[in-house]
Amino acid sequence: MGQSSEDRQDITTAALIPVKSFDLAKGRLADRLSTQQRSSLAKAMAKRVVRAAHPMPTFVICDDDEVAAWAESLAVQPLWSPVSGLNPSVTYGRDEVRSTFEWIVIAHADLPLATDLSWVADFDGVTIVQDRRGEGTNVMAIPTAVDFRFNYGTDSSALHQAEAERLDLALRVVDDDELGWDVDTGSDLDQLPPGTIDPDVLGADQFERAETMRQITDSATTSESETHE
Repeated sequence: MGQSSEDRQDITTAALIPVKSFDLAKGRLADRLSTQQRSSLAKAMAKRVVRAAHPMPTFVICDDDEVAAWAESLAVQPLWSPVSGLNPSVTYGRDEVRSTFEWIVIAHADLPLATDLSWVADFDGVTIVQDRRGEGTNVMAIPTAVDFRFNYGTDSSALHQAEAERLDLALRVVDDDELGWDVDTGSDLDQLPPGTIDPDVLGADQFERAETMRQITDSATTSESETHE
């Protein structure tokens, strides 16, 4: 019988959160947000993910002085990666903590609805929390004893599922409303529930635009529903 999620949090599970330079974050929003706005948005979302990882010991994988200082300000440990790229950096992070922790929960830093990551580690095998399109891997829990090959990028959910099968590990794939929502595009931002992002983070103009786009989307959804009644 495996350990309970609570036991793992106390003893054997750590959270790894890769965070890139805030100044370089969310480049796909460059036509919509200024560098400062993108940096503020990235910090706000990453802070929420760090809080969602509590009470697990949490490591922020980074290669940027500002990010490292930011992690320390939140009382979590920066883990400096000597390699570039998401997959090599997560592999490095896993290898660094595997002598201390039997399980890790790896979470992207751009999950604005995240409230709790701990339940992802309550399964004896690999848990993949997909993005809401069923393509990416927003959060994943794995045992550290195996040399799991990370394949973040296009169709990472399917690739990670195949890797679990290659290693003959039990697999659980989850669709979750909170952890499945990441922000890469303006549409992702516009469709967030009201109040998710503080208006001060994006500025009044962007906040008003998001509210307008949300109202348009809601209206279109309502009209479509009424048409099919």
